[in-house]
Amino acid sequence: MRIIFMGTPEFAVPVLDALVAAGHDVVATYSQPPRRAGRGKAFTPSPVHARAEALGIEVRTPLTLRDAEAQAAFAAPEADVAVVAAYGLILPRAVLDAPRLGCLNVHGSLLPRWRGAAPIQRAILAGDAETGVGIMQMEAGLDTGPVRLEERTPVDAKTAGELAAELSAMGARLMVQVLADPEAHPPVPQPEDGVTYAPKVHKAEARLDFTRSAVEVERQVRAFNPAPGAWFEYAGERIRVHSAEVLPLPAGGTSGLVLDLASPGLVIACAAGAIRPILVQRAGRGVMTSEELLRGFTIPAGSRL
Repeated sequence: MRIIFMGTPEFAVPVLDALVAAGHDVVATYSQPPRRAGRGKAFTPSPVHARAEALGIEVRTPLTLRDAEAQAAFAAPEADVAVVAAYGLILPRAVLDAPRLGCLNVHGSLLPRWRGAAPIQRAILAGDAETGVGIMQMEAGLDTGPVRLEERTPVDAKTAGELAAELSAMGARLMVQVLADPEAHPPVPQPEDGVTYAPKVHKAEARLDFTRSAVEVERQVRAFNPAPGAWFEYAGERIRVHSAEVLPLPAGGTSGLVLDLASPGLVIACAAGAIRPILVQRAGRGVMTSEELLRGFTIPAGSRL
């Protein structure tokens, strides 16, 4: 098939690779414009942009698809279908209707649960036992379209990064399957019950909230790994937490209090239970255990975080 691919982050790269490997003709790739990144703040292309260029595919980075010129350019290749994976722009009706088979989206949740921008992180934060990925026929509403094919996976103790990699590979495989025989995978309307929304993650959410239960705090750690990265602050310095475990709360512990358990590492009381950071990182330093952190950065028992 002649395909227009639309995606931006690393999550979308395996989908693009799978389309090419399956022998489809990817006539153009749409991605978000390069952003400033790194210490030098140089303009850096998105992962999809970089991969498409490496594959010799034309890359387009419009700021909007709402004007007539952009819509005409989108329709010009006369694609059979547009494949969308975490692109980041709203697709107007003229774009949705341009390809012969419309636009198919790889969505990282079991719709109608977690419609929106951050389904993987919201599933972890909510403590969902399972999630999955669906191939959705796009329409004008926010992730309201019918689903052609889906697959499930347990969340377990996975980080957002681990879950995203799994769902990306799963979605790539399902997309190739649907495109191989679209009639064998007709669109099925989403259930009317069970709708939830997954708003975009804001950096402020990544600050660990010890007034919550230890179970919820540990979910924060996993949901914001690798980005934006969960953290707490002590002595004016942010300490990033890459992984943590939940412990029973000793008598007398109160939220945010550093506890003295006569055991290695850092233990912090929460509203229910306690959290022990396992891997942490100071600004400008490498990842280390919390025991290694405390050798050079004292956080005395009784401190409040």
